[in-house]
Amino acid sequence: MIADLQCVVLDCPDPAGLAEFYRSVLGGTVNQQDRRWSVDEDWATLHTPSGLVLAFQRSADYRPPRWPDPAHPQQFHLDFGVADLERAQEQVLALGATVLDDGSEGRGWRVYADPAGHPLCLVRR
Repeated sequence: MIADLQCVVLDCPDPAGLAEFYRSVLGGTVNQQDRRWSVDEDWATLHTPSGLVLAFQRSADYRPPRWPDPAHPQQFHLDFGVADLERAQEQVLALGATVLDDGSEGRGWRVYADPAGHPLCLVRR
């Protein structure tokens, strides 16, 4: 092993706002004291209950991906396991997510965009 994953960093126009969005989805603490990162108006962190750390970095000329448009690739996406897809969808939509693929084909997953346009999937556990 060469390294371990410290966090996943997402570029966005509003680091604090996106950290709060993911805190509402995953729980945890925004901008928890951590010697590895300093936080300011251009950088926010979320320490989740599972131990995962997400970081959010301001990008002045941020352009969101457009799923599934290959001219504006998604760059990455996050998968979140949920017990109830309907309830989880209501919750993420209320937090500002938008539906990209409603899973109408009866799949066990659906695709959304977070408030900054990053794709994320809710996957039935």
